[in-house]
Amino acid sequence: MLGKYKRKNRIGVWFAVLLLFAAGCGGGAGNENPEPSSAVVSRQEENRSGGQEQYEDRTELPVGETAGGAAVSEDAYDEAAREAVGLSEEKIPLLLAAQEGRYNFDRLNEDEQLTYAELYQILYGRGGDVKITCMDTEQIEKVFQCVLNDHPEIFYVDGYTFTKYTLGEELKKITFTGTYHMDSAEVEANRKEIEAYVKECLAGVPADADEYEKVKYVYEYIIDHTEYNAEAVDNQNICSVFLHGQSVCQGYAKAMQYLLEEMGIFSTLVIGSVSEGEGHAWNLVRIDGEYYYVDTTWGDASYRMEESGDSAVPEAGDGENLPTINYDYLCVTTEQLCKTHTIENVTELPVCTSMKANYYVREGAYFTSLDEEKMKELFEREYAKGSTYVTLKCSEEAVYRQVGEFLIEKQEIFRYLDSPDGVVAYADNEEQMSLSFWL
Repeated sequence: MLGKYKRKNRIGVWFAVLLLFAAGCGGGAGNENPEPSSAVVSRQEENRSGGQEQYEDRTELPVGETAGGAAVSEDAYDEAAREAVGLSEEKIPLLLAAQEGRYNFDRLNEDEQLTYAELYQILYGRGGDVKITCMDTEQIEKVFQCVLNDHPEIFYVDGYTFTKYTLGEELKKITFTGTYHMDSAEVEANRKEIEAYVKECLAGVPADADEYEKVKYVYEYIIDHTEYNAEAVDNQNICSVFLHGQSVCQGYAKAMQYLLEEMGIFSTLVIGSVSEGEGHAWNLVRIDGEYYYVDTTWGDASYRMEESGDSAVPEAGDGENLPTINYDYLCVTTEQLCKTHTIENVTELPVCTSMKANYYVREGAYFTSLDEEKMKELFEREYAKGSTYVTLKCSEEAVYRQVGEFLIEKQEIFRYLDSPDGVVAYADNEEQMSLSFWL
């Protein structure tokens, strides 16, 4: 399940009023350059997060006046607000450089990248009412999503508001505020718990693990330690996985991204939908220079059973022997992914074509032809590991039909399966061209 971030628009109007003074019966001006009156900003707040719209009108302090009554220019106030969150002119180049290498950031134009750096800095520092250079609200929406897709560590943000200041029909400026569902103390406490989870998780990574093995390890770890629950607390961020052990797709994907980045492996969040039409999130990863898709949520068998009433799992055998992890979406190509997923990402994604790090290829369970010796090695290897089931995947439909006929219709499965009573429990997935056998 993919939640929607809350976005609120706050439309403000800034008025400058010129006062004319009459002298006697004539129409002469008493002051050729009159000072404008203090402007009163009226804000209309609109909730666009879905459901019933809510409006709230408020009157703010006059422009140029602080709560203590001291005069301050509008420009000085804006500059001070930017300085407070680290948006000085001197720091902007450093902030831009720090974002280089982030997938979504790298795919924005220069103007969008500047907006990205500003929004990131405001959100990271939990800032509010900060003037930004961008005057395009559609760009703000796009860049906001890019920032959150690149930064799973910003777990305390669930939306934003912006205020537009206009003089007549002319837009003068826009200020930006993140909407934060945690205070500073909660953020710090959660960070410490997240650090403890990450430390414990990554302690189990084999010292000689390559990039594929690290991705596989995290994939399995998250699934083994997380329960899919649509009602989970903080289910749109990493806290749901790291602190509560329950989440939905966006929590799974952001946790995967966070852990991989901790190990220096590229990953970013991908947004889209699945064949049932529901919004969904997963990951794009890079292994040995090649891109792959990883859907950890769909790797959790409990999710598939809860969401779609999946009946592919056979009823035969002890329920404890049912597979808890589905590897069909561990390092897959765009072609494989798009059989069930629709990509609707905010930035363009690469076409993933490599199969080198695909789970079935790496585990010796990918068949491009009927290979009896390879089949024997696969079953022997899984028995030696103490596995409760074996899944093999075929490269094309013709191979899938041939392997299925050989193993099931001709009952050659008993050459590889230790089954004294002559009973076999299996599941076939025509869509994925895979066969699973319980050992």
